[in-house]
Order: sequence, then structure tokens, then C-alpha cells
Amino acid sequence: MAYIAPIHRPNSVRHALRVNLFPNEEECLIIAKTNRLEIWKLEETGTLVHTDTKAVNGTISILQKLRPRDSETDLVFVGTDRFHYFTWGWNSLVGELDTVDSFFDIHEKHMRDAQSQDMCAVDPTGRFMVVLLWEGVINVLRMHTVKSKRQNLHWMDQIRVSELFIKCATFLHVETGHPKIAFLYQTQTEIPDSQLVTYRLTADDKNTEVSRFEIRDQVDRMEIEDPGASMLIPVGRGEEDQKRYIIRNASTARAQLGGLIVVGETRLLYYDDAAKTKVEAGLQESSIFVAWAEYDVSHYFIGDDYGVMWLLEILLDGAVVTGLQMSKIGTTSRASTLVYMGNNVLFVGSHYGDSQVFQFDLSTKSLYLIQTLNSIAPILDLNIMDMGNREGEGQTTNEYSSGQARIVTGSGVYKDGSLRSVRSGVGLDDVGVLADMEDVRALFPLQSYNASKVDTLVVSFLMETRIFTFSPAGEIEEVEEFNGMIFKEQTLLARNLPNSRVLQVTTTSALLIDLESGVVVSSWRPVEGQITNVAANDQWVLLSVDGRILLSIQIQQDLVRVEENDLEEKDQVACIHLPPEYPSIGVIGFWKSGTISIIDLKSLQSIQGEALRRKDNNASIPRDIALAQILPPHLGGPTLLVAMEDGFVITFSVSKTDFALSGRKSVVLGTRQARLQLLPRSGGIYNVFAASEHPSLVYAAEGRIVYSAVTADDATCVCPFDSEAYPDSVVVATEKEVKISLIDTERRTHVQSLPMGETVRRIAYSRTERAFGLGCIGRQVRNNREIITSSFKLVDEVVFKQLGNDFILDTSPRVEMVEAVIRAELPDSYGIPVERFIVGTSYIDEEQSMTPQDTIRGRILVLGVDGKRAPYLVSSRNLKGACRCLGVMGDKIVAALAKTIVLYSYTETSSTSAEIKKLASYRPATYPIDLAIEGNIIAVADLMKSTTLVEYKPPVDGQKATLVEVARHYEAFWATAVSHVIGEAWLESDTQGNLLVLRRNITGVTAQDKHSMEVTSEFNLGEMVNKIRKVSVETSENAIIIPRAFLGTTEGGVYLFGLIAPAYQDLLIRFQNRLADVVETMGSILFSRYRSFRSEERESDGPFRFIDGEFLERFLDIDEARQLEVCEGLGPDIEAMRNLVEELKRMH
Repeated sequence: MAYIAPIHRPNSVRHALRVNLFPNEEECLIIAKTNRLEIWKLEETGTLVHTDTKAVNGTISILQKLRPRDSETDLVFVGTDRFHYFTWGWNSLVGELDTVDSFFDIHEKHMRDAQSQDMCAVDPTGRFMVVLLWEGVINVLRMHTVKSKRQNLHWMDQIRVSELFIKCATFLHVETGHPKIAFLYQTQTEIPDSQLVTYRLTADDKNTEVSRFEIRDQVDRMEIEDPGASMLIPVGRGEEDQKRYIIRNASTARAQLGGLIVVGETRLLYYDDAAKTKVEAGLQESSIFVAWAEYDVSHYFIGDDYGVMWLLEILLDGAVVTGLQMSKIGTTSRASTLVYMGNNVLFVGSHYGDSQVFQFDLSTKSLYLIQTLNSIAPILDLNIMDMGNREGEGQTTNEYSSGQARIVTGSGVYKDGSLRSVRSGVGLDDVGVLADMEDVRALFPLQSYNASKVDTLVVSFLMETRIFTFSPAGEIEEVEEFNGMIFKEQTLLARNLPNSRVLQVTTTSALLIDLESGVVVSSWRPVEGQITNVAANDQWVLLSVDGRILLSIQIQQDLVRVEENDLEEKDQVACIHLPPEYPSIGVIGFWKSGTISIIDLKSLQSIQGEALRRKDNNASIPRDIALAQILPPHLGGPTLLVAMEDGFVITFSVSKTDFALSGRKSVVLGTRQARLQLLPRSGGIYNVFAASEHPSLVYAAEGRIVYSAVTADDATCVCPFDSEAYPDSVVVATEKEVKISLIDTERRTHVQSLPMGETVRRIAYSRTERAFGLGCIGRQVRNNREIITSSFKLVDEVVFKQLGNDFILDTSPRVEMVEAVIRAELPDSYGIPVERFIVGTSYIDEEQSMTPQDTIRGRILVLGVDGKRAPYLVSSRNLKGACRCLGVMGDKIVAALAKTIVLYSYTETSSTSAEIKKLASYRPATYPIDLAIEGNIIAVADLMKSTTLVEYKPPVDGQKATLVEVARHYEAFWATAVSHVIGEAWLESDTQGNLLVLRRNITGVTAQDKHSMEVTSEFNLGEMVNKIRKVSVETSENAIIIPRAFLGTTEGGVYLFGLIAPAYQDLLIRFQNRLADVVETMGSILFSRYRSFRSEERESDGPFRFIDGEFLERFLDIDEARQLEVCEGLGPDIEAMRNLVEELKRMH
């Protein structure tokens, strides 16, 4: 039985509204994100603040607002892709937001979906609505006029129209009180053109009967010269001084406000439907316009497909329209929706990149970015980078929740394209900024004399030290002197000691200071050289001078030197650490040998030692050390963490008796060394903050050590700071400031982004090369001409820095597009397995010609990585079909061409040449979309005919190798991705958001039974899955869920797919069914209808053997009375079910 839960909830924005939702409050912004409605409020600063989220059992496809008569607030109309509709708004009786109406459109089966998209238009009064869902059919609704039903919608009629392909629909501003609607439509689907027609919506004067929308009911009809026109903008009638005046002589009538604007790709048209006059204007620069919002009656924001924001201005002479003018005002994400929030604030909602908030200046006609709402939609491809398990070559992946598995996605489109790193992490909430300070080297907390908590912060710089004191009320003061401490040198260490003393160590001396008298009671200076490394506990100071001489100093009444060890030229000290729980030992890291030693502080003799360098890197050096009890004592002993210069952190388990090191593991956290800081917790255990390019918090959870990302990308060093005013806080130094922060206790998804400026279509990850191979597509407009380029890039696995130059694909005479990128281990000319990237491409045929090159429709490129980590071409093969996807079966290459699956042998003849020969082929039903290979079985996801399993049979007795179909799923299914799950089970997704788990029936009775794949689980995710990545994760014997795959969707969702342990299957399915009867969501849409399988052929009654993890988590949000209702007769009690759901939640 299957389980799915979101790691990263979808955050694509397709719909947004400015709505008066709450009485006596300013208007707010409602954003639709797949199955959630988010409410945002505008701050005085112009930024938006998220205040609430409402879940909807459906994928939102329509969002509009209505205004009931005599109402202070608006109603929000929501439609889903499963034809459920509801209105919701403020319920004054209960004082909260509530569903008002909910209804379901029982459509006729013979109706065809509208070819454009679901559209909804509301008239300017907010009382009439037209919904376009089906080709040639419109639904007309209105608000009830009866006083008792004024909050309710009345479904007036469903009318057939002759306009089939409607591009845009809008109501006009009228003065007669009779609503009028305009359609911009195309007469033929194959030939682009644009026609404009207007109708009166109602046939009677009381607006109770819907017009028949026949030819005789048309008010106006005209042909639009620009065939690419696709946008209508209704223009208001303006202020009192702009009101229209009536001219009875039509020949002398002039266009006035109150008409509509037709926005084309090359022309603008203003049409005044009352005066029957037009005003046209050509565009100096053509573009494809996609969204608009009204600034005022004569200014409109218009966003185009290239992320350029335009200002459309109606030129006026009083109320008379004299012209139209377009001007560029800035660059934004490619807009899906625009909402003007007032106060010169513009919201740009995007499905193709980050959503943004801008400040607009009309006088300068410019935009200023003030806020970004991050989005990873659409996810075109994803890959998993396991940051742990770097010592061995096993393919087992760490669990995502451990923080060591990082999901890297190719997100966004064209200029909004980016790489996004999705990782389990903890938040760092800033309490306040202490000061703007650059180049902070270290931070140390101190307690002043008789203070109960920390109240002093020492900030160390390269050439000085600054000290700040904190009052119990939180007042901060920088002091010029503090108990005789040195201010004019860099402080390497400062800490409190017993008996009200403080130890300060600078580059030149060590001071022992009495806090009560403020007198230096003892000091020690090296005879020559400088102190380079130091660590201390309550009894000992361990330091090195010039990295060569190691000294141990005992802290008694004075500083007493006990032992000295001169390393001479043998080695140098790189780092020193004294563990807080073991006062008699120290840990030292060495430069030359790349080793660490645990030493006895009295004798400076080594107790244990370990070489740290890996085979592939002989220059890595230990740079920081931390030894502490991270796991609870009953689960394990102390843990040693060593931060290496190359960004790796190596961990060991340490014996409590003889300090022997075991259980070596490596985790990569960056490209440079991490700085490790112990953060004490209750119970004698510690967390470790690792500051690097990707800061991490290392702590114990569920009996294991977890590496969680921290939302402090620019942290350089930290220290604990548990003061009166800021309890349980930390002080964080960044490159520009020092701030006080709180670390969240709850783990959450942490996303980092790297803008690429082009579409990242494919991602392949090479653990051996420690790099990602990217297939990218760029788009530019030059001289009004769109230029498409495609390339392969190699980027570093941690910071995504590009390695080498782009490998550019052909652009002339035809454009070559990257279709697939994978990594593989293939034998080189000596038979030794080496890392290779394989790229599949296709050629775009813009014009039909008879050149010999026309027979080449794609290529397979094999790329290597040289010693400078730059890509180079090893070999290529021309293809007669586009190469849509690739796979590897041992040392053979599997390619899915336009109409054929081909198996190739690969033989390298030199480092820059190879032979790629065809071994066998198989012809699928229509068109292969994706491949998944397990052993000698190839799963082929077909465009229309679901999944087919093909078996590779090697050559026998002189016969050729063959690809033989062994099983098939006999159902029409528009597949998008496929992946092996386990054994004979396969996971498949389709264009309508369905997920199927298919099983090969090898124990079937007849040959037909064995050849038919059976459905073991089915579910509707509500989002189209673009990529499924299989994972193999080690789990405990008692695990409820065994993770099997990660899914990436077009809406920006990342999901964990797993299989449920047999012992929990019955409990979870009954729990989900009981919960569905109790939990209420906005719109009152049934959970079973939302998650049921749906295709053009059939629709099920609910999810089949599939558990929705996100839905189960709602159990924690309902009150205890309803929790009791759910658990009644279930078996386990409330507490047991809460714990079970919490355990499931912790997985992601």
C-alpha cells in the first residue's frame, strides 16, 4: 500500500485577488496555490505579510470576487478542476470566514473542455458572473436579489454560443444597468485570427432572463487586425470630470472612456462601444502579453511573456480618448497574474518563477522591488544529492529528514530559471541586530561578577576586540574597558572560570583576570612567536605558538606551564579543541600529515590518532574540531566532529573508556571548512552549529544524528547567549552585521536558490565528479527576433559554481535542443569504469527543406570531465529520431527515440572517440515519454498508452540481441513519468495528476494474465508530476513508511512517496476514512472526490490503497472532541494516534 506526503508544498501562483474580506479593514490579497488559499495583508512599508491559509479539497482553477448588494465585504468565488464551485466570505454571525455556497457542475459527458482555459468574468457591479468551462457553452450566474438570500449565488442558465475558441471574455462598463459582455475569439484552431463580438447578457429589462447569444443578439462584431491579440481590458467611465457626454450624430462622435482595449502582439485598439468608434496605435516593439492590472482609469500595468512590465496609458483630452501609449517600466518574473494593491504597490504572481512585490513611481515610470515570495515552480527535473555516506561507494541514500539528503531541482522557465536546493532544516529567527560590523573573527559570551546569566559579549576582530554589555531589560552598551581585558589585539579565546575569574587569550598573551577586583592576577607570554591556536576548559589551557610548539598550561591560582612539545619541522598544529566533559584530554589536528590526535594534557602524549585524508584528496587539512555528547548518553557515547578544509565534516564515535575512534562517516557541507561551535542543551548534551556556505545544525533526533540546514546563509561564526533579556538565544556574526537570534525547535523545509537565467531542463548528478550536469535552454530577443540556444553545463555540487565552459549545441542551420541528460559509469579504452555524462538531443525543424541533414533528427552525445573539471566531447551518434530520454543498462545505453526504443553498445577507442552501435530495438504504442530501468527490464512510459515492460534478451547461439515486451498496462493513460518501486512494482504519473502503482502479475494463470499489469494503488495528486526519482533508504525494522521515491511537480511541489509496512496498512486506511468524515475544509468538498482517480475514460469513488500524509496531519489541528470521534472504534487511543501522526510528520 502506498503513502505520499509533501516535502515542499506547491507554491506556484496562477491566481490572485485584491479583496475586501474583513469588515472595517483594508483590502487584503488572496493567493491561490494549487489546493491552498493564502491571505496576505499589506503593511505600511509596502510589504505583504502572510496571515492565514485555507485548505481546499481540489486544485483551484478559478478565483473571482463578487459583491452582494448592501454588503460591506466581498464574496470570493472559487472553482476547482473537478468542477466543484463554492463561495466563501465573512460570516458576521459567527465572526469568521465561512463557506456560503457550494455546488457541483454535473456536466454532460459529450461536452468538450474549453481549448484555452477555465475562465470567469464578473461584471463591474459584482453581481453577474459568466463561467467558461466547455467549448461553445457558457454558464451565467448572479447574486440573489431576495433580501434573505443576498449572500447566495443563483445559477441562471447554461447557454450555447457559436464562438468556440474564446481567448478572452470581459464585461463592459455600462450606464444602462443591463450587463454587456465581450468575447475575443478565434474562428479556426489551425489559422490564427482574432474576432471581437459583444452581447447583451440579459434579454429582458429586469435582467432575469439570459440572452440566447444568437446572431441577432449581437451588439457589435469586428475583425481585429492583429491575429495574436489575446487580451481584453475593460475601461471604467472615470471621475465626474471625465464622464461621457452624448453626441447623437455618430459621424462626429469621438471615443470616450467606458469602452475596452484589445491588446495585440503588434497593435493596440481602443473601442468605445457606445459611440461605435475606435482608436488604434501600433507598438514600437512587439511582444506577447499575458497579464494586466488597473492602476487607474487611464493607466494599466501589462506583463509580457519575457518578464518585461509595461505601462499602458490612455491619452485623454478631458473624457475623449486621443491615443494609446506603451512604455517599459521594469523587469519582473514572467507574470501569471497582476494585482494592484493600492498605495503604488504592485503584486506580480508567477507560475514561472518567484512572485514579487514592487513599488511603482508614476512620475519616473519605474518599478522598485521590495519583496520576493520564493517559488520553485515549475520543477522540470530533480535529483538527489546525498551529503552523507562519503566514505563508501554504497548507493543507499540517507533519509531526507536527516538533513543529509539534499534535493536539487531545475525550476523556473527561461530568465526565471534556477537551481534550487531543498533540504530539511531549522529556522533562525532574528530577535534584533546588535550592530553593523564587518570581518568578525570570533564571538565569546561572558558573565560579569555576581551575574546569574550571560550579560557580556566579546567580539573579536583581526586587529582589535570590542565588548558589549547587556542589561536585564535588554539595553546594550559598548564599553571602553572591561576588568583589565586587552582591547587592542585579536582575542582568540575568552571564557569564564570558577571562582569569579575570566581567561582571555590573545595572539600575544594569556591573562587570568579576577572579576571582583578587575585585576589581572596572572599572565603568560611566549618567549618568541605568536599564539596561533588555543582551547581551554576550567582546569587547562592548550595552545600552540607559531603552529610548531604545543604547550599545556594548568589553571591554578596562577597560569602554570606543565608541558611543552616542539614539533620542529615534523608537522604543524592546524586546530585545537578541549572537550567540556573530559577535562584531562585534548584533540589536535595537524597540517602536514592531515591527522588528528587525542592527547593527554599532562604529558602531551597521544592516546589515539587517526589519518583523515581521503584517497581522492591528499591535501585536505583538519581546520576545526568538536568533541561532545550529541546523542543522549543511553543511546551512545560522545561524537567527534572534524571540519576539513575542503568542506567535509568527518564524524567518529568515541569510546568513553579509552577514547578509541570508530564508525567513521563523512558529510559534505560546503567547499570550505566549517566552523564548529558547541551549543549546550539540558541533560548534558550538545548541539553543534557548523557555519559554512550551507550552515547546518547538528543535533540528536529519534536516536540518530541529524544535519539540518539553517536559514542563516551568511553566518561566519556564532556563540550561545543565554541572557536575561534574550533567553536561549545565539549571537550570529555575518559578513556585515552581528545579530541575536533564536533557533527554531521544529524542523522545516529549507530552500536555497541559484539563478541561472535560463531554463534548467535536465539535471544529472555525479557523485564521483562531485558535480551536476545540466541541460539548459536559453531564450533572448534580439531585433524583435526570438533566439533559442541550448547547452550542457557542469556545476559544482555545493555552491553550483560553473566548471569549465558551456558545451553549446548546434544553432545553425537548425536549432538543437537538449532533451535528456544522465550520468553513467562506462568502460574507457582500457576497460576501466569512468564517469560520463550522456546527452540526448533533438533538432527543431522550423522550415521543411530537402537537405541531407533533414534525416538527422537528434543526437546522442557522450561527454567526459577532464582533470580541470571541464566537460569535453568523447563521442556522438546521429539519430533519425529525436532522443527524448536516456537510460543505462550495465555498460549499454538505452535511448527512447521519437517512435522507437533502441539499445546501443558503447566501446571507447580512445579518450576522445568511441563507437556507439545499435544492438536491439522495440517499437512502443505511440511515443515514449520516460524510461525506468531495473536489471534487464525497461519500463517505457508511453504518451497515450501507459506503461510497457520490455525485457532485454542477450544474443544466444548466434542470434541477435532482442527487446521483448513482457507486460503492459492496458489502459489509455497520458503518462509523464515512471519509476521502479520494488520487486515487480512500478510507479507512474499522468497529465491529469494521477498516480498509479502497477504490478507485474508474474504468477498469473494464463499468458494474458501474466502479460497484464494490475493496479495495486491509485490516487489523484492534483498536480502533474514531471519527474520521479527512485531512492533506496535504510530504515529501522519498526519503520511505518519505507521511502521509495521523490516526486517533482509542475506546481513546485516535492513529494515523498513510500510504501506502508504491512502491520500499519489496515489502521492507516481506516484512520484516513474516519478522518475524511470529520475534517471540514473550505468549500465542503469531499476528500474522496478530490483524491479519486480521474481520466477521460473513468473516474473512481476515492483513493485506492493510497494514504495522503498531508491529510493525516490535519488530525493534529482539530479539537480533542473531534479527535475522539475519529479514534472511536479505531483501536489505538488519541495519544497513540497523535504520536503516530507526529512520527509520520517527522519523516519530511
